Amino acid sequence: MTITTNTRDDARRDRPRRRTNGTKGTNPSTGLPNSPAPVAEPAVAKAPASTDFAVLGVPQNLVDVLAGQGIASAFPIQSATLPDSLSGRDVLGRGRTGSGKTIAFALPLVARLATERRRATRGRPRALVLLPTRELATQVHDTLVPLAEAAGLSTMTIYGSVGQGGQVKALQRGADIVVACPGRLEDLMRQGHVTLDDVSVTVLDEADHMADLGFLPGVRRIMDTTPSNGQRLLFSATLDNGVDVLVRRYLSSPVTHSVDDDVRTEPDMEHHVLTVTAGDKPAVVHELASGESRSVLFMRTKHGARKLARDLTLAGVPAVDLHGNLAQNARTRNLEAFRSGEVKVLVATDVAARGIHVDDIALVVHVDPPTEHKAYLHRSGRTARAGASGVVVTLQTSSQRGDVTQMTRKAGIRPNLSSVQPGSPELLELTGPRAAFVEPVARREEPSSGGRSRGGNGGNGGGGRSRNGGGSQRSPRSSSSSSSPKSSSGQGGQRSSRGGSSAGAAPRRSVSEFSAGAGRRSR
Repeated sequence: MTITTNTRDDARRDRPRRRTNGTKGTNPSTGLPNSPAPVAEPAVAKAPASTDFAVLGVPQNLVDVLAGQGIASAFPIQSATLPDSLSGRDVLGRGRTGSGKTIAFALPLVARLATERRRATRGRPRALVLLPTRELATQVHDTLVPLAEAAGLSTMTIYGSVGQGGQVKALQRGADIVVACPGRLEDLMRQGHVTLDDVSVTVLDEADHMADLGFLPGVRRIMDTTPSNGQRLLFSATLDNGVDVLVRRYLSSPVTHSVDDDVRTEPDMEHHVLTVTAGDKPAVVHELASGESRSVLFMRTKHGARKLARDLTLAGVPAVDLHGNLAQNARTRNLEAFRSGEVKVLVATDVAARGIHVDDIALVVHVDPPTEHKAYLHRSGRTARAGASGVVVTLQTSSQRGDVTQMTRKAGIRPNLSSVQPGSPELLELTGPRAAFVEPVARREEPSSGGRSRGGNGGNGGGGRSRNGGGSQRSPRSSSSSSSPKSSSGQGGQRSSRGGSSAGAAPRRSVSEFSAGAGRRSR
């Protein structure tokens, strides 16, 4: 594990930030001035001596919350950044997905607000977390809620793809911490529902992904409205695509901590490229999805994800889909069913790749190989998280061999290569024992209830956790047992480990037409 740290001259910390409109020499994709990286090449430093949260300076009430969740020691990115972030420094944390960045910024954010001894007022939050997708907003909010509650703080989410009414009401009640996607937040700012003048801590999470999705101009406009003397924490896997300009413009004398800075493959990640014929591919995909462990299958299109999840479910492998066309409550239910273990197969598109933060995913399958190596790394990062091991499989036809070879080379990996067909022993070695067949039982599709947002998510990929998107409530559990007339709550303890498809009424529900309780095991 490589940990590096770097800081500029502390005397520069009080220097006013530059505010330029950047018309000459600008980056056309970001609208920001071209400039070199914000910091000198980091100097190698020794890893922190302690992984004990209390020794690192975390308040005891927050340590107790973590202990109650079974989190006893800090991950490297947390050990590296917490001493500086808790002391009020601006921090740039660089580490791959799954390295523990959420807790790394959640702890200093909550600790600082708790010491300020003031309350949030109507439409004026005290802390802001900006991130790219609604799935990520949901899970970051899940992590923040127990810590915030222990400190007597309120939280809420702001995201698109739902009506804004609940979010406006939550802002009017006053929220200490806002977790937001840029598009909807800008909408509410323009309407006068929220102002960021009181924000003392701003976090930019997955900044490189926001750059990939084209959100940096909006991020810049939002950041320009926050107080220049506030603390800024930026976490990113890389500093390309304009992220370095954000660091230079908005972080004051930042301390840079990098954990596994090269952001290549996970150390315990096993990569395989399997060559199949087009005719054999559906059956091979079915076998790869039939293991007992949790798996994520990636497709290039929304339609492909929806169809594959349906086909797997009909074939006795309960699966749910996750893509941009799903209504928010359907996305929440499907992801919750996957996270809870009710369903062991999730079929997703690239839009959802970084929003899936679920432990114990044993297998990632690139059913449709990505066209770009960064997408490959982000998809593959769903497995081998938090020190666990995982397997990544890419399926290719003979016509795709050249593109896949080039992509894996750019990703810096050397996969195991083989040709397979249905029934090949290599497939069983990759998946482990097969799960029991689960008989699908059709459920009636309920009419659309509307409630879609009336524009204004600004292409931000959405965000949030509840139907109205506001407040600190936890996301609801899948309500499958009450949504299908053939469901039986008494079957829960007797289902196979694959569970069943997440269910619950959702507008225009695309694939989860089989309730978790309605999947009947064949005997």
